[in-house]
Amino acid sequence: MPGRIKQVSLILCLFLFLLVVLGGGLHLSPSGAFLAAATGTPLVIHFFNRQWSEKAVDDGPFPSRTGGFRQSVSEDPASHVRASEIEPTARW
Repeated sequence: MPGRIKQVSLILCLFLFLLVVLGGGLHLSPSGAFLAAATGTPLVIHFFNRQWSEKAVDDGPFPSRTGGFRQSVSEDPASHVRASEIEPTARW
């Protein structure tokens, strides 16, 4: 129950924030500001839910969108060979 109250209060705060920022920043009428906040709130929530769910998905052996490779959960990090272990070190 406390989690649900927190979610509802965060949504209400986001709605009020968008109402004030969009209404004041774009000099909208009260009904236009309400409509912008009412349509913007679900879009913002959907955007952040989608961003967090993409980060939680394991891509497996395929490269992630950040350019690196994600390690599988089942692999042991100690079993990976590092580049410094493969190439001999040059000494002067």
